[in-house]
Amino acid sequence: MITFFISLVLLIVGYATYGKLVEKAFKPDDRPTPAKELADGVDFVEMKPWRIFLVQLLNIAGLGPIFGAIMGALWGPVVFLWIVFGTIFAGAVHDFLSGMISIRHKGASISEIVGIYLGPQMKMVMRIFSVVLLVLVGTVFMTGPAGLLARLTPDFMDRNFWLIIVLAYYFLATILPIDALIGRIYPLFGAALIIMALGIAGGMLFTGVPMMELTLSNLHPAELPIWPLMFVTVACGAISGFHATQSPMMARCMTSERDGRKIFYGAMVAEGVIALIWAAAGVSFYGATGGLATALTEYGGQAGVVYDISVKLLGPVGGVLAMVGVIACPITSGDTAFRSARLTLADWFGLEQKSNKSRLLLAVPLLGVGGMLTLIDFNIVWRYFSWSNQTLAMIALWAGAMYLVKQASNHWIATVPATFMSAVSMTYILQAPEGFKLPTSISYPVGIAFAMICLFAFLFKAGIIGKAKVVVE
Repeated sequence: MITFFISLVLLIVGYATYGKLVEKAFKPDDRPTPAKELADGVDFVEMKPWRIFLVQLLNIAGLGPIFGAIMGALWGPVVFLWIVFGTIFAGAVHDFLSGMISIRHKGASISEIVGIYLGPQMKMVMRIFSVVLLVLVGTVFMTGPAGLLARLTPDFMDRNFWLIIVLAYYFLATILPIDALIGRIYPLFGAALIIMALGIAGGMLFTGVPMMELTLSNLHPAELPIWPLMFVTVACGAISGFHATQSPMMARCMTSERDGRKIFYGAMVAEGVIALIWAAAGVSFYGATGGLATALTEYGGQAGVVYDISVKLLGPVGGVLAMVGVIACPITSGDTAFRSARLTLADWFGLEQKSNKSRLLLAVPLLGVGGMLTLIDFNIVWRYFSWSNQTLAMIALWAGAMYLVKQASNHWIATVPATFMSAVSMTYILQAPEGFKLPTSISYPVGIAFAMICLFAFLFKAGIIGKAKVVVE
């Protein structure tokens, strides 16, 4: 229990201290925001800061900080370290820079931002990566809640029934003005999310579930290596490239840059708290990581474990409330994933999005592809989502670092986590079953070498070493 509370305090202190340092490096000011300059009543819509915070939190807090944290718990309490320090020094920085740089560039999508700061080749890579990732996210966050809803409803309302319902909702959320549906229902979903988190945390405390204390040992029953598998598995609970696609969407609704730390950095810290709670539940509820592994097999994956923990900790009524919160998380990420994919394609091809016809032209095929992907095994989709997610985060951080260089500011707040994530991404794909399946004797040194090459290439291009020079804008 001591480890859990220390981790919780560190997340809060990190927001109050390191968050201010990141804000100081960016230097927010009082310039007009895209919501004021480009208002269109559809995507560029002024919203109150508290509402934007809730929307941002629900956008980013999908299944990742719940399902990912539970799977990360298989390695034991060491997962707390990644959630805490990954959130403070990588994830929150990544989300803040993605959103704030977008404000400075008229609400541009992350792929366009990458193109500005890393060149046209990386822009094309990022465009493809972003759209593919967003469709995968939408698919994952369609099948997950459908499975959970099927557990709470009569037999005739099976997984396929709920898939159709969720897909129909996603269609509306993708094409309607952002304040017509998303902006109205998200506060309700936000309440459900908060009730869920507090309920599970309180349930563990008041029922006396013994929480495991920090150990650096690998407690994974299959003895899978902590590096880099855990760092990819947890993903959204520490750092997620998916968030870089969501922050620009909220950048189009902000009325002041000075709200950036609360909205972007703060929402990521809140997600870190959610991941911490579910990681603690996963580590401790079944007595040991071996018990968690058995439960995952017995209950058919993370959805079954979430249901089991919720009901046993909070009873039937409380369990249902907690499950509603868990369902709200992925649904409110899946809808904005498809919406963000539409906006990314619109920026890519220069298509206006004020007319219904133009929005339908992009939304219908995107949702059609997402619907077909639900026929593929969930675990396969999740594996590819995890790696592409962290790779996108790596690229977004390098773009953020270059922006800070151009502003003659402290670029190391982005450069260090970008280097770290470069090592994570390359090492993982080299040794993962869905990758090249290479032994650690090869993947480890090659991953580290790749990260060092990225770092030196960045420093050279930025003019920090060598003769290259970056012009300060």
